[in-house]
Amino acid sequence: MLIDELQETLKSLEPDIHIIKTYVADTQVKHKLDQLKTISIQEDFWQHKDRTAILKELQHLETLYDQYEAIIAAHKDLNELIALFNQDASELEKIAPDVKELARSVGKFKISLLLNQEQDKSNAFLSINSGAGGTESQDWANILLRMYVRFCEREGFNAQLLDMQSGEAAGIKSATLFIKGKNAYGLLKSEQGIHRLVRISPFDANKRRHTSFAAVDITPEMPEIAIAIDPKDLRIDTYRSGGAGGQHVNKTESAIRITHIPTGIVVQCQNERSQTQNKETAMKMLMAKLAQRQKEEQQAQLDTKEKKKIEWGSQIRSYVLHPYKLVKDHRTDHESMQPDLVLDGDLMPFIESYLIWYATTNA
Repeated sequence: MLIDELQETLKSLEPDIHIIKTYVADTQVKHKLDQLKTISIQEDFWQHKDRTAILKELQHLETLYDQYEAIIAAHKDLNELIALFNQDASELEKIAPDVKELARSVGKFKISLLLNQEQDKSNAFLSINSGAGGTESQDWANILLRMYVRFCEREGFNAQLLDMQSGEAAGIKSATLFIKGKNAYGLLKSEQGIHRLVRISPFDANKRRHTSFAAVDITPEMPEIAIAIDPKDLRIDTYRSGGAGGQHVNKTESAIRITHIPTGIVVQCQNERSQTQNKETAMKMLMAKLAQRQKEEQQAQLDTKEKKKIEWGSQIRSYVLHPYKLVKDHRTDHESMQPDLVLDGDLMPFIESYLIWYATTNA
């Protein structure tokens, strides 16, 4: 029945409405808006050296808060209207388009709130490197690779495997994905850091519990940028592209590894059969990493807040499969007791919690 469909749609919006309310409250949007309004109506405001920036921010916050109030009011009004006309099919037919429009508005507004950084809409390079521990960590890195591929499938992203180095017995030593799609970097930036797995090892005949680590690195694809790279600063190695089980993709040394000697940044690509194409892709990755490094260094000089260094032992998320089942993000404290779903790519609850946490801690 239409009444059930409309009620279910509105109910399904409640988690997103909660996210929106939490964001607006925690980032003190209304308080900041009132402060800027007070500044803008002062008599000497037109002499203020930052008046252009203040007016721009004021306009942005006014638009944002107006949209917020409209969504909250519409959600409340539509719930009341459906309750009022629950026996009137003709009135419900009139309400149905407004419910669909609200659903579209809520989804669009939530994303605009959480993904408002310059690079959030960019494509992304995602790299996974296994930690110490040999087969255990290499298998864990492979599990993470599958998790991100499944996430991309869920979200409609195109995930292209650029490079993969297989482990000796199982799993992978490293892998790099190029992920194309709107907001790919903005959504996946939450995954940057060390991921920890606790489980009964399938490789241990004594069925002991093992802890494994893998590092995930996310870099936004950069537009054509002018970063001067001295060819003398590059070491370029070629090698044969290898597939799963050590099978050679081809018999020529078409795979490329580029090391930027001053920074120690290493990129590699073996996806294409042509050495030239692999080199072009690897250089694109290097440019993106250098640009990201440059931006981070500039931000570090301006930022007065302490940033936690990402290193082994400072994991961002733990995935416990034994003696209990739990996935916990150590930055946001968001938890899931269904690690199988998370490892199958169900990452959006963790991503949204991170984006809210990031927005509030950097407000």
